[in-house]
Amino acid sequence: MAHDLYDLTQHPPRSPRVRLGGLVILPRMIDKARATKAGKNGEYTYGCSLDRNVLDFLGVEADNLKAQIDKGLGDGEILAWLMANAKKPRSGQEIAAFSAYHEQRAPGAPAGRAKVTEYQSSTPAGAKREDIVTWFDVLDLDDHQSFGGKV
Repeated sequence: MAHDLYDLTQHPPRSPRVRLGGLVILPRMIDKARATKAGKNGEYTYGCSLDRNVLDFLGVEADNLKAQIDKGLGDGEILAWLMANAKKPRSGQEIAAFSAYHEQRAPGAPAGRAKVTEYQSSTPAGAKREDIVTWFDVLDLDDHQSFGGKV
């Protein structure tokens, strides 16, 4: 793949909704790891709390996964390594439930709810966005706005 694909100073990582092996978040995490290796992760952090959801679900250490990604493996090879090395092997049904849960997960804490309310009521462009409800909605909109997109 071209080196600029890993430049998260020029574009966001894949949406948290994108799946690999049925797992949400994983492709985004891979993008952040590749960009970190290239020194082009911008404001994105590999191993953040979002990434921890997948890592903890599978029982994989962030450093161990990053070492595999740093070898230049493709997405399919990374997925195969993950499934072979997960301390908590998961069935297809467990993976589907994990992904469905995270796609629908909304902020529960006051600070998170305030962020969603901000997007719903008054955004920089003045648009009202009642469709911003889940954490994935917030991340997608934030990625879009961070790279010059309109609300």
